[in-house]
Amino acid sequence: MSSHIFRQAVPEDLPVIISLLADDELGSTREKVTIPPDTVYQQAFRAIMADPNQLLAVADFEGAVEGCLQLSFIPGLSRMGMWRGQIESVRIASASRGSQLGTKFLQWAITQCKNRKCGLVQLTSDNTRLDAIRFYESLGFENSHSGMKKILYYEGDAS
Repeated sequence: MSSHIFRQAVPEDLPVIISLLADDELGSTREKVTIPPDTVYQQAFRAIMADPNQLLAVADFEGAVEGCLQLSFIPGLSRMGMWRGQIESVRIASASRGSQLGTKFLQWAITQCKNRKCGLVQLTSDNTRLDAIRFYESLGFENSHSGMKKILYYEGDAS
């Protein structure tokens, strides 16, 4: 019986990753799904691949990408110089939700953080994603902080 392989993304995965990011109520308003991918995605992908503290990963089942996430390994001074693992952009294909793929993928991501000697792993989730929040809590994540953000620009408008 085949199982998923969790691996670093390759350029050929980019269209599917963008589709996964767009496959929910919030993502559908923020992402632009085109073939080939818009140049902003291609530039971002190259920047992620070039940074040794970034890992864009996919859940691959027999050559089909069914999930994605991004790990950032962040050095810090607080907590006696502790490194942190930041998990972002977690998405599982609609057809694979409820199959334990998300649990296995997050456990794999946590192991990657441990392997990089991170002292903690953190993530954020939009407050409207109640199912995602319950899922993360079921994996032992605690809602310990209030997060804030300020949009500086959007959709390529860097002015």
